Amino acid sequence: MPFPYKHILLVGATAGIGRAMADRFVETGVKVTAVGRRQERLDDFVRQHGEDKASGIAFDITDSKKIPEFVESVIKSFPEIDCIFFNAGIQNTYDWSDPAKLDLDKFNNEINVNFTSFVTLTHAFLPFLINKPDPTSIIFTGSNIAIVPGAPLPAYSASKAALNVFVLCLREHLQKTNVKIIEVSPPPVQTELHDYMGEERGRALGMPLDAFTNEAHQGLLAGKDQIIVGSIGPADIFNEIIDKRRTAFDNLAKMFRSH
Repeated sequence: MPFPYKHILLVGATAGIGRAMADRFVETGVKVTAVGRRQERLDDFVRQHGEDKASGIAFDITDSKKIPEFVESVIKSFPEIDCIFFNAGIQNTYDWSDPAKLDLDKFNNEINVNFTSFVTLTHAFLPFLINKPDPTSIIFTGSNIAIVPGAPLPAYSASKAALNVFVLCLREHLQKTNVKIIEVSPPPVQTELHDYMGEERGRALGMPLDAFTNEAHQGLLAGKDQIIVGSIGPADIFNEIIDKRRTAFDNLAKMFRSH
């Protein structure tokens, strides 16, 4: 089936998964407005695809006080947007066995980038999306590590787990609206995300970016609302955990609905 959305606002589009997905969308006829902090990369994206297919907005999503103004500007400039794709993320290691050396501000900023900023942006964009006459959607880039946390990555694991729970609840809340809630859940992918390990080692970790992009895009074209790519550990066990958890969530949601 064809991708049902015509103009995507893609937050976190200047590198890694975000840039690869932005390129793929444009190549398949979807207009993309890319959002990121690095203006030179946004300019490069627009030059590559042309202003008729691509545009760019420089914005730091961690500045929560400016999010309402940012969203108002986006809606005014691009009222035809029908899909918001939240992809930005950072990942670092932390060791809580030595609290004196732990950078708590850095830890909390990671939670903000990976989770809290998306909640604030979702709240700001939802009235616009709900009130549009045609189908709309919000896509979140989650992580398989939301299900099986990585001990050296407590901020990343916790933020992605929180995002996964938020997505499940948001999907339930919006089931009677025109807004579809989609989560793409990657394994480790060969991107800049792991540069804290050293560039050569970090960018060789995980699934090749092209392979991930192909699989994620196919899941979107198939109309799935939860796209699991790869696994942590044996795929049958990992997918069984996800399926049973989704079933348990749905059953609990039905119970709440009946009261």
